[in-house]
Amino acid sequence: MKPALLVVDVQKAFFKFDPDTTRSLESAIEYINATIALFRKRQLPVISVQHMEPEDKLVPGEKGFDLPDQLNILDADLHIQKTYGNAFNKTPLAEELRKLGVDTVIITGFCAEYCVLSTYRGAQDLDLTPILLRDSLASGSAERIRLVESINDVISYGALKKVLE
Repeated sequence: MKPALLVVDVQKAFFKFDPDTTRSLESAIEYINATIALFRKRQLPVISVQHMEPEDKLVPGEKGFDLPDQLNILDADLHIQKTYGNAFNKTPLAEELRKLGVDTVIITGFCAEYCVLSTYRGAQDLDLTPILLRDSLASGSAERIRLVESINDVISYGALKKVLE
């Protein structure tokens, strides 16, 4: 198994949706950052995926497009920009993963029931093994996070840490 960590759509603009979404993102970032540190320690790829929506000014150079300061993504990490829910659709993500020899993607981020779920299914379509990291998904609805986790493969941070040892 050669995994990569995907951090999907954790961007400043999404913290402004509503208080539930903000709390959910803040909570998810704690797990995402711990997992980023784990992947870096193991010299495994960390990939930031950012959604673009020109009509909403969600584009590079606009503040809302940026990653939040508390997220430990580095400039040296791979950055993918997408315009569809599925991070693989019309992006270089699959090609980059192939170059890295990645066969498994650990998926985290926002929004559980939209872009995260679409990216999970997109990974399956490409014969990658997608796994959601428990407690690292965000949404405006805790029920939707539970639903997405209940219908897909999920791993806890502790189990992932053990598997990567």
